[in-house]
Amino acid sequence: MTTPTSKALECFPNPRPGRDYEIRFDCPEFTCLCPVTGQPDFATIRIRYTPDQRCVELKSLKLYLWSFRNEGQFHEAVTNRILDDLVALLAPRAMTVEGDFFVRGGIHTVVEVRHP
Repeated sequence: MTTPTSKALECFPNPRPGRDYEIRFDCPEFTCLCPVTGQPDFATIRIRYTPDQRCVELKSLKLYLWSFRNEGQFHEAVTNRILDDLVALLAPRAMTVEGDFFVRGGIHTVVEVRHP
């Protein structure tokens, strides 16, 4: 039995909104499909952010990241989409998303996007 994926990110109130602190996630099992060949692309997604009023709920983040497994996405597009979706949900003080993609065709790709 598999857990269904979801694009529905959830959040909860920041327990210390008056304090600047950083939250970091490493997601080493990220997978999407190459939109040209249909082959799987594997990556580690690293998310770092300073929350304002909201924090992302981890199970929803996991299911959200899993939802890309059957989608054709260029590395640049998927990394930017993750940042855009998280910023829309959380309105963080600062956020960086890094997509560290495994070697494909002899090329190692790292895409890093930031807010603001």
